Amino acid sequence: MTRAVAKDCLWGTLVQHADERLADFEAERQRLLRLGYRMLGSLSEAEDILQEAWLRWAATAQSVDTPAAYLTRIVTRLCLDQLKSARVRRETYVGAWLPEPLMGTTEEEETIADDVTLTLMLAMERLSPLERAAFLLHDVFDMALTDVATTLGREPAAVRQLASRARRHVQHARPRFTVEATEADRIARAFFAAARDGDAAALSAMLARDVEIHSDGGGKVIAFRNVVRGIERALRLFAGLRRKYTSVPTLLRTATINGLPGYISIDRGDVLQTTALDVRDGRIAAIYIVRNPDKLRHLVAAFGTDGHPQHGN
Repeated sequence: MTRAVAKDCLWGTLVQHADERLADFEAERQRLLRLGYRMLGSLSEAEDILQEAWLRWAATAQSVDTPAAYLTRIVTRLCLDQLKSARVRRETYVGAWLPEPLMGTTEEEETIADDVTLTLMLAMERLSPLERAAFLLHDVFDMALTDVATTLGREPAAVRQLASRARRHVQHARPRFTVEATEADRIARAFFAAARDGDAAALSAMLARDVEIHSDGGGKVIAFRNVVRGIERALRLFAGLRRKYTSVPTLLRTATINGLPGYISIDRGDVLQTTALDVRDGRIAAIYIVRNPDKLRHLVAAFGTDGHPQHGN
């Protein structure tokens, strides 16, 4: 074999290896992105994790029998490292921290937001990184306990305890029922109208006695720094907002936000906020408002001011 022929053969082998690596990665990409988002609560950070995972995967020289398990291990461990720094950042975060809202504006987002609600994601914030990983991999992604143990580098018995502790902590946040699309739309529109008009009677009929309002502005826009608890405080808050703001944002469109009924609002053509409503026993038990512009960028790109998805963006 001549040197030129050998060089061509080597190049062909490298190209085939790269193509196989890319095909394996793309086959798992949606699942890995779902895992990354659920671990971190940030779609942009999850996408960064996947970029790093791809570089590591592409550089892997040895043969891998189960690419899915190998890639899951890479992404999980990258997320665990990311959570260490994320927890430090959240300790200094201004006001309430909420996950980036997902509304299914793309097929990818719809897939990610389909089975873990915002309420559950917030409950998972109280878990340690390892508890969170064990719970997600075992309970949400249906991985066998032994596979989770390999991924986390722990004994199966230790992983079983991690998942069990996590399950107890988040049990109250698991949805007992799903609000049908038509009912979700009705609830979102009714709440928006009542809040816009300052209709105390209508709001009183909708809100639970122990309702909570969480507002995430990230210190970059006006938002409530503390969680507002109780219907009386909530009513005073909405009354005050109605008196303060003469220009009321327009309802852009209703949507399912991280598994909850909700809507997005605009102000002078810009996406102002997302509002998600946690409905329990027929009343709104929690309201989650995201106003941090860094967490709304994907919505600005995905929607026009008429509220319809912008195809081709």
